[in-house]
Amino acid sequence: MRRKYNPYTLPPWLRTARNVCAQFIIPFCVFQGIRTILLPTTFDVLLLSLFILIAIAFHIELI
Repeated sequence: MRRKYNPYTLPPWLRTARNVCAQFIIPFCVFQGIRTILLPTTFDVLLLSLFILIAIAFHIELI
């Protein structure tokens, strides 16, 4: 059986890195969304979808 994820069991430096990433993912999504609207390429769409998936994972606390 899999243990439940608890972010407080992580080392302090990893918790700090996780918090920094959680703060910066939404501005990255907005910037990438604007860039994708202006110059849509396959790479931009894939990167935007990756950023959105990471933001959702942070929101529901999977990461």
